[in-house]
Amino acid sequence: MTKPLDATSGRSQQTTPEMATRPSLGIWACSALVVGNIIGSGFYLSPAALAPYGAAALVGWVCMAVAAMCLGLVFARLAGVRPATGGPYAYSRMAFGPFAGFLVAWAYWISIWASLPAIAMAFTGYLGVFFPNLQHMPGGFTAVSLAAMWLVAAINMFGVRSAGRFQIVTVGLKLLPFIAIALLGLFWIEPQNLTPINPSGLSMLGLISATAPLTMFAFLGIESATVPAGDVDDPKRTIPRATVLGTLCCGLIFILGTLVVMGTVPRETLARSAAPFSDAAFMMWGWWGSTLVAAAVVLSSIGALNGWTLLMAQVPMAAARDGLFPPVFGRLSSRGVPQWDIVLSMLLASALLVLQTSGVSGLMVVYRFAVDLSTTAAMVPYVFCSLVEGALFLALTRPRDGEWGGFRLGPYKPYALVAFIFSLWTVYGSGPQAGLWCLLLLLVALPVYLSVERKEPSTG
Repeated sequence: MTKPLDATSGRSQQTTPEMATRPSLGIWACSALVVGNIIGSGFYLSPAALAPYGAAALVGWVCMAVAAMCLGLVFARLAGVRPATGGPYAYSRMAFGPFAGFLVAWAYWISIWASLPAIAMAFTGYLGVFFPNLQHMPGGFTAVSLAAMWLVAAINMFGVRSAGRFQIVTVGLKLLPFIAIALLGLFWIEPQNLTPINPSGLSMLGLISATAPLTMFAFLGIESATVPAGDVDDPKRTIPRATVLGTLCCGLIFILGTLVVMGTVPRETLARSAAPFSDAAFMMWGWWGSTLVAAAVVLSSIGALNGWTLLMAQVPMAAARDGLFPPVFGRLSSRGVPQWDIVLSMLLASALLVLQTSGVSGLMVVYRFAVDLSTTAAMVPYVFCSLVEGALFLALTRPRDGEWGGFRLGPYKPYALVAFIFSLWTVYGSGPQAGLWCLLLLLVALPVYLSVERKEPSTG
């Protein structure tokens, strides 16, 4: 099990010159990778979505930062002990069998395509800074969001290399609006904008539950930030430390950024904003600051949309190659791209966006539903991986004298327990609507699994 780690870290008996000169990643490089993978467009609209909860929503950010660090430790530990392609899906399949792997892959796939409308809405909202009439055009907001999603899908269909080049162009700009506003904006905070502290009237426990999906959504992707152990200097120590340090940096940026936006933009205005960071920049630096931030967010959102689209196609393809998804998900085009995965995922994401925008009014309502559904589905693989790492599961003891001996609680690690509890808490905070839709989508998976499972004996 540990042999690949020994070989890649240079502890094998035969070391080639290439391996001897192979560059290693230290704690700062790994921490930068963690920050780059976590920070995306999931935060650009969250200050507006959190406005009804006031400054007390910052407590939710602190709690989710702790939960994210624990989840990061879970994935860092799993990657260090048993590197495996497929991430949460692969670990769940190895620990609990093919059905658990299928269920995790299905839920992970749902969480990705359900997040695309939220990312596309962040893109369109900030694009409205340059085209003010966009939000007033009937169907204009939805049409532009759909166009952005399908444009990125077309780029990904040209091949992974094209998607990777596009990602390099956009990823470098994602940190600019966060760092500039989170640090420099502290000098522009108006205390009266932060009062009342908790206008929602919820208890602190209820407030944390209500804000959990919105704050956890910004941390989604922490599982993709784990660096392969073979490229890291002293991976057993570096990866967990870098995960904690990188997640801590992201948490500070999220907390300070939310504080600045809430402190510079009046709460009533913020709740209706489609571009909260740009509005905050306008309050601080005028038109040029607002335009610069909006441009960076537009490019960053497209980059996040591209990155998740690239990942969205790989998850069902990996499951199909293992015989757990229908074969169509594993078919590649002449360019080596799982195009049917992309098309089907985009159709589902488009349907979610169109149905929600046609049935309700208000950007934040649509954004909140997409975030709740995506986050709820993402908690399924997070819960399973917490169980894998901490061995936190209820098991029946062997029957004695024809009677069951009861239940026992397996051994666990504290951070895995925290990750497990916060994942369940996030599902609770997402509310019954998102939970019901997630359950229905998971139940739809059962006939798919049974049809694939029925074919398995004949192919084996």
